[in-house]
Amino acid sequence: MTRRLIFTCLLAMGLTAPALVYAEHTHFWRQSDYSDFEKGTAKGVAIRSDGKLVPAPQFSAFSDPDLMYLWALRTDSRGRVYAAGGSDAKVLRFDDPTKPTTVFEAPELSAQTIAFDAHDNLYVGTSPDGKVYKVTPDGQKSIFFDPKSKYIWALALDAQGTLFVGTGDKGEIFAVTPDGKVQLFYQSDERHARSLAFDAKGNLLVGTDPDGLILRIEIARATGAKDSQAAPKAGASFVVYETDKKEVTSLLTDSSGNLYAAAIGEKQRPAAPSPQPLITPQPAATAPALSAQGAVTLALQAAASAQPPPAFTVFPSTTGGSQVVKISPTGSRETLWTSREEIVFSMGISPSGKLLLGTGNKGAIIELPGDNIYSIVAKTASSQVTSLIAGRDGHLLVGTANPGKIFTLGPAQEAQGSFESDPFDAKIFSHWGRLTWWGENGATQGKVSFYVRSGNTANPEKEWSPWSGPYKSASGESISCPPARFLQWKAVFQASEKRDAPEVSWVSVAYQPENVAPVVDDIAIQGPGVRVQGFSASPGGPASPASVQLKTPQRAGGVTPFPNIGAILDTSSKSLKMDVPPQGFEEKGYQSVLWSAHDDNDDDLAFSVYYRGEGEQIWRLLKDKLTQHFYSWDSTTMPDGAYYLKIVASDLPSNPPSQALTNERTSERFEIQNTAPRIENLRADTSGAAAKISFEGVSSGLAITKAQYSVDAGDWLIVFPTGGLSDGPKESYQLELPGVAPGLHTIAVQISDRFDNTAAAQVTFTVTARPAR
Repeated sequence: MTRRLIFTCLLAMGLTAPALVYAEHTHFWRQSDYSDFEKGTAKGVAIRSDGKLVPAPQFSAFSDPDLMYLWALRTDSRGRVYAAGGSDAKVLRFDDPTKPTTVFEAPELSAQTIAFDAHDNLYVGTSPDGKVYKVTPDGQKSIFFDPKSKYIWALALDAQGTLFVGTGDKGEIFAVTPDGKVQLFYQSDERHARSLAFDAKGNLLVGTDPDGLILRIEIARATGAKDSQAAPKAGASFVVYETDKKEVTSLLTDSSGNLYAAAIGEKQRPAAPSPQPLITPQPAATAPALSAQGAVTLALQAAASAQPPPAFTVFPSTTGGSQVVKISPTGSRETLWTSREEIVFSMGISPSGKLLLGTGNKGAIIELPGDNIYSIVAKTASSQVTSLIAGRDGHLLVGTANPGKIFTLGPAQEAQGSFESDPFDAKIFSHWGRLTWWGENGATQGKVSFYVRSGNTANPEKEWSPWSGPYKSASGESISCPPARFLQWKAVFQASEKRDAPEVSWVSVAYQPENVAPVVDDIAIQGPGVRVQGFSASPGGPASPASVQLKTPQRAGGVTPFPNIGAILDTSSKSLKMDVPPQGFEEKGYQSVLWSAHDDNDDDLAFSVYYRGEGEQIWRLLKDKLTQHFYSWDSTTMPDGAYYLKIVASDLPSNPPSQALTNERTSERFEIQNTAPRIENLRADTSGAAAKISFEGVSSGLAITKAQYSVDAGDWLIVFPTGGLSDGPKESYQLELPGVAPGLHTIAVQISDRFDNTAAAQVTFTVTARPAR
């Protein structure tokens, strides 16, 4: 089948071809979409979902507090940074990022959430079986509130200084006044009040687990003098939105009154088994996938292994991914982003007003600029991004877990950013040609430079060639890298203003692999009497021959040479050729062979089939210039006997004659037998009480496999040879026919060999009536 027909079929099915393009031996490695770029390494470069590389905001290390995980960052009125985490429960202040000061410690395993009031009093929620602590500006620590709950998930202070406490696993929300008066503010039907925020009207917003609800609860405050200092009570509650996910990990409002909600995890069915922990305090390189609320109790069970596990496991399944929704002040909903893999732990607003997502388990910060586009603006050295808050001078503070670190993001662009592609494996030692690329906003006017290096190991840091370049011409430049199997390119972006930041849309490198010989992987000789032909769309009719299950040759690695369309379109495979599975039919006298072959250059192949008789030395051409991987021929043109086939594969269709290479493979021994056996000495003896029939079956070399007889055109009946076994080229048969009525009778006999060659004969005999005694 030609490539044109293949592409026509693909387009008819609405499918696209892989990114590798071929012109005989000149190939092109092209990268142009998010899935290509996401595998690379970006430093100061953002990877956009529409397949563009652009400069990213500055991303710098702020502090390494030597904690396994940080769950919350906050700043006080003086702009000083505080971080809560564990283990054990601890809050640090960063007057000097290199020497953090411990301002709070507790025996619980983790400090999960923190908040500041207008007087810079620090409130700390700990877990498990934790409490709410108060730390005054002068460092006095006290237990402010003990909710008697398993988990304290979130703290939120309203304009009146009332502290709202979201807990689990009873779904209770408490309101605590500045002087410590406590009110059970709201009892949810959910197990966990997972996240808290306020809307523009001062109503409390609650994200829940396990139904993934967003609740709006009015805050009713006493107006009388006697009750003015009492804790507020809950007014009307309303479900603003039910997300598609299980757990609402983060709620965020912007200056326009829009509400953003991040939700994760599959909603579990009642019979589903309890999910497993998603975060464990371990090195980032081996950190497992996790969900946001596993943040606290991830280590809780680790440290409290002597305790029985809690009734509710706080580690939802990683299946189901994430969803981020936007709810406008009028109540309209819009799904901004979904992912089946990334887990959203935190959200923040950039100085330019764009929504940022802190995710795991690759430690990426994702920006949502709008128009259904997202971009990875930074990747941390940790597994999870757990907190995003505004810091000084317009930059954002980024808190992480596994391990716990703090970074700053923005507001300026990186002075210079670079992007290194994922190393490309050409599979074969190759020569490199021209590098071409395209971009916008000045990318082609010197704002982007490319460098290239090559090597023969999968790891580019192990004795590869030095970077060659710079290459600045988007229309193409020949690269000066030594021939090798692997190649990698790097793009370096120069500093520029955000409004005209350069963009790179695609990158392409031409290469020519050295020609290697094709390989004939396997040969499958079919049984006698089988004819093979290519796929036919014509429906079979009443006269259609019976189909036969073919013996299929194997390719290297045990792969069938006749893949389905899904395998043909697998972009991990370089081949764009389609080998349509042949069909087999019964047809007397035909012999067939199937073979598998491959070419690492993806060259078109031509095949020749040779044969020789057993004991002969000369190969004779049976058929040449074959492009399919099978052949059938009329074996009656060949003498009976044993034979071998040789399949020769040549890449001549894709190479000049002087550079074409071949490979061959010899089949196993097979036999051709078209001469029918014969029946000799067929006799009928009626002299005794029963008629006795005897005959001999003789073959030219094959064993007689079957003999049968029929009396007077009756049913065919099996008869065994006198020796009992049908295993020789000559067999003798005897049978008796007792009870045959007097008169003239005819007996027909038939024999066949294992190639289904048959012979038949008959004899007529008379049975006479015997006088009664």
